[in-house]
Amino acid sequence: MAIRERLSGNEAVAYAIKQINPDVMPAFPITPSTEIPQYVANYIANGDIDTEFIHVESEHSAMSATLGASAAGARALTATSSCGMALMWEELYVAASDRLPIVLALVNRALTGPININADHSDSMGARDSGWIQIYAESNQEVYDNFLQAFPIAEDPRVHLPVMICQDGFITSHGVENILLVEDEKVRELVGEYHPEHFLLNSGEPMAVGPYAVSNYYMETKRAQREAMINAKTVILELAAKFEKMTGRHYGFFEEYAMEDAEYVIVLIGSAAGTCKAAVDGIRQSTGKKVGLCKIRVFRPFPEEELARALKDRRAIAILDRSEMFSATGGPLGAEVRAALQSAGSRAEAVNYFYGLGGRDITVQDFERVYERLEEIAVTREIPDMYEYIGLRSRS
Repeated sequence: MAIRERLSGNEAVAYAIKQINPDVMPAFPITPSTEIPQYVANYIANGDIDTEFIHVESEHSAMSATLGASAAGARALTATSSCGMALMWEELYVAASDRLPIVLALVNRALTGPININADHSDSMGARDSGWIQIYAESNQEVYDNFLQAFPIAEDPRVHLPVMICQDGFITSHGVENILLVEDEKVRELVGEYHPEHFLLNSGEPMAVGPYAVSNYYMETKRAQREAMINAKTVILELAAKFEKMTGRHYGFFEEYAMEDAEYVIVLIGSAAGTCKAAVDGIRQSTGKKVGLCKIRVFRPFPEEELARALKDRRAIAILDRSEMFSATGGPLGAEVRAALQSAGSRAEAVNYFYGLGGRDITVQDFERVYERLEEIAVTREIPDMYEYIGLRSRS
C-alpha cells in the first residue's frame, strides 16, 4: 500500500536515493540542490543505507568521481544545480560517450550571469546536446517517480546512457507537497540489482574507459550514442508501463491536458504546468473556449513524431521556453517543436515565448493572455514577433 507523506522535492529525491541504496554518491553543495546530499549523508550516518559518500572539493570532482565509480562497476549518482553543472561540463560529455549509466539529480537554476539563484532551465538546456537523457518534473510527486525510473532506464543494455532528472529550483525543490511513496520492496523490484556488463575491476576482462579516439573511430562512437538515444524511447515507455502497473500513475513522453478537442495549445516544461492547468480550467469553465496544455516530460530523446501527432491539427500553438539560447529565432523548446510541426506538415500557427527567466513569476492571468493571443493569431494568421517575453518590465 502506498505511503502518504509530505515532502519537498529535494526530500523526495533523497528518499528515493535511500530506497535505491546506490553504491557511491560523490557530491559538492550548491543552492538549491544542497539538501539532497545533506539528507543522503544523514541516512548514511544513521545507518539507513550503506552508500559510500565521497566529499569532494568541486562539482568537477563530483562528476569525475561519479564517472570513476561507474566505470569501476558501481551504481553511482550525484546532484547539482546551475553553475555547479557548468563546472561539470567536460564530464557530462565524457559520461555519455563512455556509456556510463549514472544518474544526476539536477535542481534547475539560472546560470550566471548576472548572478541569480532562482529557477529557470538554462543549466539543463545548455547541456541538451551532451548525450544525456533528460526527464523533467512538474511536481514533487513527479520528481520522486521520475527518479525511481532513472536507473532502470540508464542501465538497460539497449541504452547505457546517463540520465538527468530535473526539477525547478525552490518551486518544487523546497516547496512541500503531499506525495505517495512506493513501498521499499516494490522499489527494489523495480530498480533491481545492478550487474554491469563491462567494468574496470573485472580482472577477467582488461579494458580501458575513455581512451583517445582517433578520427577513424570518433564518428562511430557518436553514431552508437545516437542509436542508444533512439532505443531509450522504447525503454522509457516500457518503464512507464511497468511503473503504472505498480502505482497506477501514468507517464509518457508528455502529458496532454484538456487536449481532446483543444484548438489553442500551450507547450511547456516543468512546474509552470500547474499554473497553466488552472488557467485552462478557468477558461473552459467561464467561456467554453477550447484551450489545452501539452507538458513535455522527456526532452531527450525528443519525442518528435509523437508530439507532432498530438499538435499538428490545432489552430494555434504557443511554445514557452524557460531558457534563452540567443539564436535570435527562439528558444530550445521552440526550435524543437516548430521543427516537429514542420516535418509533420502542420498548418498550425506557432509562436515562441520566454518566461520565468531567473525565477520571474508567471501567473494564471499571464497564461490567459497567451491564450487570447493565440485566438488572434488563428484569425489573422499574422505573427509580428516570432518570440516574445512574458512579464518583461517596461523600459520606460
